[in-house]
Amino acid sequence: MTSEHYDVLVVGGGHAGCEAALACARMGLEVGLVTMDPARIAEMSCNPCIGGLAKGQMVREVDALGGAMGKAADATGIQFRILNRRKGPAVQSPRCQSDKELYKLHMQAVVAAQPRLTVIAGQVVDLKLRGPRVEAVLLKGDRLVGGSAVVLTTGTFLSGKLHVGLKNWAGGRIDEEAAVGLSEGLAGVGFETGRLKTGTPPRLHRDSLDLDALEVQPGDAQPQPFSFDPPAPFPCLPQVVCWITHTNPKTHQIIRENLDRSPIYTGVIGGVGPRYCPSIEDKVVRFPDRERHQIFLEPEGLSTPVVYANGISTSLPGDAQEALVHSLVGCERAVLLRHGYAVEYDFFAPTQLRRSLETKLVENLYMAGQINGTSGYEEAAAQGLMAGINAALKLRGEAPFILDRSEAYIGVLIDDLVRSGPTEPYRMFTSRAEFRLLLRADNADRRLTAKGRALGLVSEKRARAVADKRALIASSWQYMDRTRVQGASLSEVLRRNDKSFADLRALDPRLAQLDAEVGRALEIELKYEGYIKRQSQQIEKFRRLELRPIPNGFNFDLPGLRIEAREKLSSIRPDSLGQASRIAGVTPADVALLQVHLGTA
Repeated sequence: MTSEHYDVLVVGGGHAGCEAALACARMGLEVGLVTMDPARIAEMSCNPCIGGLAKGQMVREVDALGGAMGKAADATGIQFRILNRRKGPAVQSPRCQSDKELYKLHMQAVVAAQPRLTVIAGQVVDLKLRGPRVEAVLLKGDRLVGGSAVVLTTGTFLSGKLHVGLKNWAGGRIDEEAAVGLSEGLAGVGFETGRLKTGTPPRLHRDSLDLDALEVQPGDAQPQPFSFDPPAPFPCLPQVVCWITHTNPKTHQIIRENLDRSPIYTGVIGGVGPRYCPSIEDKVVRFPDRERHQIFLEPEGLSTPVVYANGISTSLPGDAQEALVHSLVGCERAVLLRHGYAVEYDFFAPTQLRRSLETKLVENLYMAGQINGTSGYEEAAAQGLMAGINAALKLRGEAPFILDRSEAYIGVLIDDLVRSGPTEPYRMFTSRAEFRLLLRADNADRRLTAKGRALGLVSEKRARAVADKRALIASSWQYMDRTRVQGASLSEVLRRNDKSFADLRALDPRLAQLDAEVGRALEIELKYEGYIKRQSQQIEKFRRLELRPIPNGFNFDLPGLRIEAREKLSSIRPDSLGQASRIAGVTPADVALLQVHLGTA
């Protein structure tokens, strides 16, 4: 068909696309990364931050598997914080504010330096199939590029439409055109599509803010990196503060008075928005009795005056946005450098995917990121990495790489998507992970580095360092069990609520030599030992169902199985009894019946 051919074509240069392309190239494949504008690769379209609640765990997991996001965040972070420090370790999460421009440039340099990876400037308007298998993409201008596998990471660009007030225009991001044609092509093949909406807040000029009137939010005194082996010295860049202000009754009145010009409340926007990261209009309407909402004013970089107003995502008309901002303490004379806007875009129901993120309808076609109905850089990066890995494995004739819910937040994310599919932009939370005490940010390296090494994405040196760390934690635990002070073992002392590992350092010279990260791991695993054992037992029960596969093509038209269960199971086609048990509308009785039929098949 064409003389221009790659093993894998990745469509889209956002956070999912970068991870997918890098993974495939690092696994030895020739990769073409197709993007509409190479200068916008790894653009931070919304908040220039990485991590956050549950998201930080995923970034650590991506790093442990050999992905690039954690290293990029470490190299360009200008404020690092551990969230939920006052809560238990299961819900503590790392987060950093990045320099927006430097993050993009860093990732672009990584992509440019990667052997076997070629950036192709162009817009994909259609796929070319041979029977049930993808074999090429058609670019605008009739350029045909062949690919043995294709990974779609199109973000918010598919038939994208931007909204400010009652004005709207085609676009995937501000000042960037929408991707037209590909959605229609996919729908023509038989893919089920839908519309979602997301938004972004106004950007303010730092010098126009009354900083003295704002609450200061500093970063951690001792920043913690995302990557197991961060750049040295760390942190690389000067660290900054953020600021906090709040909406007030005047702000809320301005919003209510302008709802008749809101595209959300006049029906102009048909796409479903994110429930857990709503616009300020949604917050005011849904919580009418709440007198104020918190807003974080976050610098976008060291060499720019732009401040991101986190918490007032809006698509109100420009004049209403000006009034809204000027009603905030510290922002009375704020200069708006850019108005907030909403973007509406096509996505494809991820129940049409296998757990490898390969589509069920078209062989060797993968989807990752917002095309699957998710929101957030971290969710996108995790999917992109997994789609890239599995595309490479498929072309090498190897079994797919699947993480289950007990192994990683990435496993929770993908299982949630392919099992039930989002009805609104999906965002990861710690509450979604039933085994979150075992899926902590601090142990992501120990959980997943060996898997990254087996895939060829992690160096032997790094894998050995993680193995040494695991061995050191184990030997230190044994030492603490047998070493007694003041009538008790060191382990017993550390289990006390009023003691920390820092207290033990003063009691024993050997422990004083351990680094803080090893000490933190020992403290968590000793103090929560009983809970960890209980979750480990729950995982054994979980895996008994998870390891019972359901064959491809299995007929769910079984006597005794309820009609709703038949319909759901036939539509989603779960891979295992465990996945079947988590489908809404499938009862334990349905699963028991399935188990009987599978056992006698």
